[in-house]
Amino acid sequence: MTHVTTHQAEEDSRNETILIYLNGRIVPKAEALVSVYDSGFMLGDGVWEGLRLYDGRWAFLDDHMDRLFEAAKAIDLDIGMTRAEVIDALEQTRAANEMTTDAHARLMVTRGVKSRPFQHPSLSRQGPTVTIIMEHSKPSIPRPIRLATVPHIRGLPMTQDPKLNSHSKLNCILACIAAEKAGADEALMLDVHGFVNTTNACNFFIVRKGEVWTSTGDYCMNGITRAKVIEACRQNGIPVFEKNYSLVDTYGADEAFLTGTFGAQTPVSEIDGRQIGTGTMGPVTQRIRDLYKALIESEAN
Repeated sequence: MTHVTTHQAEEDSRNETILIYLNGRIVPKAEALVSVYDSGFMLGDGVWEGLRLYDGRWAFLDDHMDRLFEAAKAIDLDIGMTRAEVIDALEQTRAANEMTTDAHARLMVTRGVKSRPFQHPSLSRQGPTVTIIMEHSKPSIPRPIRLATVPHIRGLPMTQDPKLNSHSKLNCILACIAAEKAGADEALMLDVHGFVNTTNACNFFIVRKGEVWTSTGDYCMNGITRAKVIEACRQNGIPVFEKNYSLVDTYGADEAFLTGTFGAQTPVSEIDGRQIGTGTMGPVTQRIRDLYKALIESEAN
């Protein structure tokens, strides 16, 4: 069975020669190397943001910067750059790669190189590692996504807060592997109470009788696209609810879709072998996609 990923993009040969930002320098892809002692490599100790470039502008840039700096503060990580300097580094990388639209940036900050291969953050003495990988990236998702519910959950904030966009993604990777073993594309993850929560890579929504439902947000990534979809619904007369709901509610949905910076709104055709609605993108999802596109266009003006 052929799997589809929510980050599937058109092949683009230009990505073989991209230039990458690494600690104040812009270097060829082959030279963008970090130490095996780096905190991110060794322990997953870092935070990151994914950003999309549309018509020369980074969508919702202020929201992404807010989330990056809040996450860094939460893990007591000094980025070593001001907000303006991070944005300037992003723009330097964009200009160096001559990118104008349909580009994706992954901006990563780790605690930096450690003096010894152990956990304590005080061993990271050289300052942070800041990297920006920017690719030509046009989504190419050939069909709606199939989901499978997995035993892995998004947990309580006193373990690893799921709102934190950290480099430590093993829980989500294991969920993704379990879903693929079950013949699906991506994992549907529940919260600690057994309510439907999120997928391993995206936020999750359903549509029932014209109403849009998503989780309470207590146990999922505070997705920027998620927030923009909720905002667009509220401003355009689409009933939207952040609430607890079960797999029974989900199986009986008329539509389901995922949200994320890369794919915006991606339709879901099947969950645990059950077809959702017609198995294609539904009218409410299409309307939300159109509203989201208009929101991005309005930000550019």
